[in-house]
Amino acid sequence: MAKPVDPEKPGRIKQLRMIAKIIQQANPKGMPIVFLSAVATLAVVIVIGLVTDYFWYSIVIGIMLAFTVGLVVFGQLAQRAQYRMLDGQTGAAAAVLQGMRGNWEVTPAIAANRDQDLVHLVVGFPGIVLVSEGPGNRVQKMLVGEKKRLQRVVMDVPVYDIQCGDGEGQIPLGKLQRHLMKLPRNLKKPAVNQVKDRLRSLPKNLPMPKGPMPKGTRMPRGPKMR
Repeated sequence: MAKPVDPEKPGRIKQLRMIAKIIQQANPKGMPIVFLSAVATLAVVIVIGLVTDYFWYSIVIGIMLAFTVGLVVFGQLAQRAQYRMLDGQTGAAAAVLQGMRGNWEVTPAIAANRDQDLVHLVVGFPGIVLVSEGPGNRVQKMLVGEKKRLQRVVMDVPVYDIQCGDGEGQIPLGKLQRHLMKLPRNLKKPAVNQVKDRLRSLPKNLPMPKGPMPKGTRMPRGPKMR
């Protein structure tokens, strides 16, 4: 039986148009770069086909490669544009973290203060990762407190703390996913699931703070952790 179509969910073409509009607003040269990269790829492959006497074959291969290159450039520009939209918003790091591919579980805002600085919880192959949003002098105490609280429950699991921001020693929003992907794989999948189960039993420290948390923003999926 076919799945019912959600009338409020935009189709694929409409989604691409919306993303293209976002790219154009963030960078007026964005879409021309996408088209030029595709056209340049096609031209290079055709020239190679002419030199090697495989002209018609090169047209087919060139169109496929041009389409692929165009999509890759389109995706990269869309990601940069959405990072710009999220930058500075409360909960921006959580939105980026929730766009990660793979066996990651993200719990936004497990701790917060009156200044709306946040600490998010991430569980994955590296172990437990605490990611903060806010100035370093304010979030450090929150990170230390959450780290001690979690280590009492999962003593044998590595716990990392990362400050997301533009300050000294902090990870910029646009590099957050990549930074987590570079962490060592300390756990296997069964152990990751066990940690998730143990942490779900913990009482929540604080409710979600009031503020303009990003809504309806779907981050492009990052690379899958190998």
